[in-house]
Amino acid sequence: MVAVDFSFSWNIDEIVKPFFQGVKGSHDWDHTLRVCRLCAHIGPLENADMTVLLCAACLHDVGRCKQDETNGRLCHAIEGEKIARPILEKLPLTKEKADNILHAILTHRYRQGHEPKTLEAKILFDADKLDAIGAIGVARAFLFAGEIGARLHNPEMDVNKTKPYGREDTGYREYKVKLIHIRDRMLTSEGKRLAKERHDFMETFFAQLQAEYEGER
Repeated sequence: MVAVDFSFSWNIDEIVKPFFQGVKGSHDWDHTLRVCRLCAHIGPLENADMTVLLCAACLHDVGRCKQDETNGRLCHAIEGEKIARPILEKLPLTKEKADNILHAILTHRYRQGHEPKTLEAKILFDADKLDAIGAIGVARAFLFAGEIGARLHNPEMDVNKTKPYGREDTGYREYKVKLIHIRDRMLTSEGKRLAKERHDFMETFFAQLQAEYEGER
């Protein structure tokens, strides 16, 4: 397991943990720790500012509870940037570093025109997306489906006509609509390498799931 040392980041992990009380398991503190470990692995390979990167990784999902409470109407990246700002103001950071952290939080979802521009933001984006694919990604997809009361599988449905946060938002739908595209969106060299391995596993898993569901295996 990749070790993550938060000591030079003013133990920011202890500051952030309380924001995850009551957050659903698919996006809980364990997810944040896995993203931090991926950042700790990728960051040195890309010569990233590790203080910026690990602070951003710790804070990237602090707005997740807002998104869950509204069934996805609010964007947790936008809400997270707002929540993180006063936290960072209390830390001995230069304005440049604080702004970089906020940018990474805001752009880690890469939605609504918010594109990661800095190296640290790109690494955080990759790390967050890597935790959505592979064995962990499959497990999280089904965990999330269970959280919202979705079916186990719905291959007979046109995934383009189903809606998120409902009974048809299965792990399979998540795979077909989102996860299958992640490999091609990676922004760093190491992210691309890891994504290929995880993508290949995911394809094998869902092919097996489909075959078993149809009684072929």
